Amino acid sequence: MAFNHKHILGIEQLSPEDITLILDTAESFKEISLRPIKKVPTLRGKTVINVFFEASTRTRTSFEIAGKRLSADTVNISASTSAVVKGETLEDTAKNLEAMKPDIIVMRHSCSGAPHYLAERCNFSVINAGDGAHEHPSQALLDILTMRQEKGRIEGLIVAIIGDITHSRVARSNVYALVKLGAQVRLCGPGTMLPPGIERLGAKVFNRIEDAVSGADVVMTLRIQQERQGKTMLPSLREYAMFYGLNAERLKLAKPDAIVMHPGPMNRGVEISSSVADGPQNVILEQVENGVAIRMALLYLISGGDKLEQSAQ
Repeated sequence: MAFNHKHILGIEQLSPEDITLILDTAESFKEISLRPIKKVPTLRGKTVINVFFEASTRTRTSFEIAGKRLSADTVNISASTSAVVKGETLEDTAKNLEAMKPDIIVMRHSCSGAPHYLAERCNFSVINAGDGAHEHPSQALLDILTMRQEKGRIEGLIVAIIGDITHSRVARSNVYALVKLGAQVRLCGPGTMLPPGIERLGAKVFNRIEDAVSGADVVMTLRIQQERQGKTMLPSLREYAMFYGLNAERLKLAKPDAIVMHPGPMNRGVEISSSVADGPQNVILEQVENGVAIRMALLYLISGGDKLEQSAQ
């Protein structure tokens, strides 16, 4: 099937078939990263600009690597080195970038909806690399690719997501994707970190981590996003770790072959203990590895690579 999206703004806009196509395409790209020369000419002549207005290690680096492995010309811009610090508006920044004729802008921004705002006003394709507490589509896709890789399927899996659900764009994108693909999603965290009405997205809400983890196939922990909280939402990190941290004893409540995931960065000793983070059930580095393949797939698909291949057949 063809991929008929100009932008990747969120999982909410993607169909189950779209998601499956992205996952399958990423699988085909994984082999490139194992070659002695990790490069193919697929996107030669395309220009990708990574514009990050928030800090990032994994997402920004993997988008840059993904572009370069597909032979695209990649440019990185951070907020501290952009004209935004001089008072330029987001739209003016985008219009100036558009005048340079890029093909794709990958953007992370602290404001929910910022990538959508650009997509409505500019001619280039936009990939959302995280917008506020709204969505982080590429992270959810790499998470699901990792689950499928480890478990062989998504449909029917019980996935427990523990942590600061209110402020987590990762949680929201994962819920959208997992529900679309037939998984059972459990969300757990302090009452102050569970958004009202989140059940309407198709997830079940738990107040105790023990109940959420019990019998789960996948356990994903999230860090507390203090940078998005206007005020403290829990007494202390120590108390959070006591009631909601994933440790070896709590992990025993999950299925014996359960996998442990974390989107990073980790706060060891808070949402996850070092014994679990470094234990045999963790697939955290596999997530990072899959991130490059997923981002290669996204750049390829919104560049029309699948259509070019079909027309050549």
